[in-house]
Amino acid sequence: MDFNVKKIVKDAGTALSRVVQLTEEKLGKCEKTELDPHFERLLERAENTKKQTEKLVRSAEAVLVPNPSNRIEDYIYEKIDKQKPPRLSNLEYMGLDMVETGTVLGAGTPYGATLVKVGQWEQKLGQTEREFIGIAGMCFTQPLKRFLDTEMRTIAREQSTLEMKRLDLDACKNRVRRARSMLGQSGEIPAEFALEQAEQDLRVAQSEFDRQVEIVKLLLEGLGSSQDEHLKCLHDFVETQARFYSQCATVAAQLRRELDNCCKSGPVLRLNSEELECLNSNAQNDSYNNVDLSRV
Repeated sequence: MDFNVKKIVKDAGTALSRVVQLTEEKLGKCEKTELDPHFERLLERAENTKKQTEKLVRSAEAVLVPNPSNRIEDYIYEKIDKQKPPRLSNLEYMGLDMVETGTVLGAGTPYGATLVKVGQWEQKLGQTEREFIGIAGMCFTQPLKRFLDTEMRTIAREQSTLEMKRLDLDACKNRVRRARSMLGQSGEIPAEFALEQAEQDLRVAQSEFDRQVEIVKLLLEGLGSSQDEHLKCLHDFVETQARFYSQCATVAAQLRRELDNCCKSGPVLRLNSEELECLNSNAQNDSYNNVDLSRV
């Protein structure tokens, strides 16, 4: 492999210069180039947008997929770019259990038959819920996650580059100040030549810093158009949710009508313990009264 020794040495020197500059800033031994207030406000807005969007995605996914294990499983399948296996909703599982219980207890009994009927309708509700979860994910959570993975990640990368350019700029400023302070002093390298070289490096660093500021500013100002897209996603989510609840209400109303039309079972007598003891006592008294005393 052909190594560019000069480039490696230069990159190492740049990295060391950045570390020294950052350390001196932390210790308060040198000044730091400040960004203009408007740019700082854009950065703050971007950071708030990132944090709140991440929070919103987590909350929405917790509602759509309440089971944390299922959310982790879905996340893994997304990362390995594989289609997640089909999964029944909780209502569908409950419906299946109702049908099974009604069958075991006896589908010919009123309770068993009703369990089977309700279980079948609960499966319909579960299927409607599963369809809602899929549509809501496509129209709301997935666009927000793509925004975080693309635009916000690009901003973070360019912002990191800007910080590196800022460190380079401030390091060049410090070298110019040191070169100016050495004017008139003798040394192996003439102070005038060192100052000229430092000023040339400063001009290059300033140009690269200004260019990177403009790049980041354009990205930050573009967040407004992203919010317009997110607003549309929010409207789609509300529409999907309204349709889902309407479908659920329709299914539940149909189930209630079917149950009302079924033959009602006869009245069931429920006795507490005191009433039961009273009945037993009365029965015993009746038996004593009916005894044939002629045989005693």
